[in-house]
Amino acid sequence: MSLHTAALLPPPQASRLQSFLKSTISSPSNALTSLVILAFIAATLPGFIRWSLIDAVWSGGSGKACSGIDAACWLFVRLRLDQILYGLYPAPERWRVDLAGAIGLAGLALLMMRGLKYKIWIAAALLLAYPVAAGILLCGGVVGLAPVPTRLWGGLMLTAVVAAWTIATSIPLGLLLALARRSAMPVLSWAATGFIEVMRGLPLIGVLFLAIVMFPFFMPPGTEIDKLLRALLAFTLFDAAILAEVFRGGLQAVPREQREAGLGLGLKGWQVMLLVVIPQAVTNALPGIVNVCIVIVKETVVVLIVGLFDFLGIIQNGIIDPEWLVGDQVRATAYLFAGLVFWSLCFSISRYSAHIERRLSLGRQA
Repeated sequence: MSLHTAALLPPPQASRLQSFLKSTISSPSNALTSLVILAFIAATLPGFIRWSLIDAVWSGGSGKACSGIDAACWLFVRLRLDQILYGLYPAPERWRVDLAGAIGLAGLALLMMRGLKYKIWIAAALLLAYPVAAGILLCGGVVGLAPVPTRLWGGLMLTAVVAAWTIATSIPLGLLLALARRSAMPVLSWAATGFIEVMRGLPLIGVLFLAIVMFPFFMPPGTEIDKLLRALLAFTLFDAAILAEVFRGGLQAVPREQREAGLGLGLKGWQVMLLVVIPQAVTNALPGIVNVCIVIVKETVVVLIVGLFDFLGIIQNGIIDPEWLVGDQVRATAYLFAGLVFWSLCFSISRYSAHIERRLSLGRQA
């Protein structure tokens, strides 16, 4: 290779690891901060590993195996794993929960595959057909499936149901509210604005209280509506109002020239909105949407207030069982496990959104 050709080549780019290592010592303050963090890790990590893994209790038949041991009690998680995952869902019917979860995960995996055709139809099936199929599987009462009342739902299964339902319903409703708020029709705009401001001004616990306690007073005598359904409706309305403002920011970020260009191509107003404005608005609002979705996963724990035992509720209920009142190590292990599960769920959502953002960025650069 000649010197002239070598001069024209771009300089080699450092790897992410090399860039990170260089940034940690790029200045005296960065170097000092890095040393303090490394010293803290070196002082605490060995003890944490010894407490959580090496000296931990992994086997046994009851809580007595953890008595008097100053280490993690993973036996609590192992013996109560069925309740943590399924709540009181009947054991012979738990295959329905597993099947519903497997179908949902398979659909998400297909959406992440590159080069796969008909992704739009897969996404539509997940949003429209999958909730119906999952509801039939979990509730039963049709096609030969034994009915399972929602009062028996609980654990991680209930957390997943509440989070998935809220995300799937509040995102389209939030987009519709944002479009209504920006509408040229004053009545529609005022109605949407009033709903958004009222719902955003209320705490989620207050909305749940209205849905669970106050709502039956406004219904005809003898009318019964499932408690879980009312809680899901409260989650949807509350988070849709928050997402409406996220979408409104995304809509405002779309340049007016984009709409004018679409109209100049002969598209109708609704076509411009559907094909030009909304895709760009959703792309602009994606970080905010993901942030709200992560909050939704974490706020599912408040269903315990209305008598629904979700993942964290089942864990707390197990901690106060007299069999496991053998020391603080059980409580610490249970909450550590809960934190790891919630972190895994939220981190997965974050990584999936980063994957989508990278794909969209590549599309814009192309």
